This record gives sequence, structure tokens and C-alpha cells, in this order.
Amino acid sequence: MTRPVPITIGAPGRPKLSRDGRTIVVSIPISLRRQGGRKRVVTPADSSPWSPAPTRIDNTMIKALVRAHRWRGMLESNLFASVRDLARAEKINESYLCRVLRLTLLSPTLTEAIINGQQPIGLDLSSLLKSLPAEWDKQEALLSR
Repeated sequence: MTRPVPITIGAPGRPKLSRDGRTIVVSIPISLRRQGGRKRVVTPADSSPWSPAPTRIDNTMIKALVRAHRWRGMLESNLFASVRDLARAEKINESYLCRVLRLTLLSPTLTEAIINGQQPIGLDLSSLLKSLPAEWDKQEALLSR
């Protein structure tokens, strides 16, 4: 096993004015060491270690959210006259399309949490497709239990 070799960059010196007179060049000596190729943040000894909550990205929920917003855009841009026409074009059940479309009414906080994988524990697509209140604070209270 080889010992880490420090790499020293730069030499201490005074700030120098560039030739054009518009830039000051400052040299700062730093020392780099290779230690297994990993970056590690070390917390002070008197504090407790911290790490962010692990993400649980649920691709089925993200896919449903994306589809809902895509279908809503298609309906709002008048590409299809009705939900029935859109369901026929997508070759899916009309009632399923309507349930997924309701995801566009989901609160921005919940939508962002789902996309970032920080959704409440136990939240899945089947619970999202059930009837939800229109008020965002009520949705968050209901789904965060």
C-alpha cells in the first residue's frame, strides 16, 4: 500500500497586476491529497452526524404525473375535443384517464416531493388515484398520515 503523496499547487506571493492593468492575479498555495478517491465531509467531534433522508423514487408515480400533465396539455390545446376522444387515441380506458388526470390537481408540494423521491411513507399510485380533496392543505394532511 502506498502512502498518500501531497500535491502542492501554487507558490505564495504577492498579488500581481496583469499586463493590461485590468486584472489582479492572486496565487494561493493549496495542498491536495489522494485518499482512496472518495470525498468525505467530517463533522466536528461535538456534533452529531447528519445525512439527508434517503430518496425513494417511485417511477410509476412519476410516470403517472407526467402522463397526467401531458394529457391535460393535449386537452387544453384542443388537440382532442373530449376526454373520450383522448382515451380512444391513447387506447386506454376512459375512467383510468380521468383518474390520472386528477393528478394535475395535486398540490405543488406533493408533486415536488414525489419527483424528488421524498413522498410520505406509504404513499403509492393507488392511493393517489383515489378521490382527493381539491384543497392543497387537505391533500397534504390526508396523504402525509
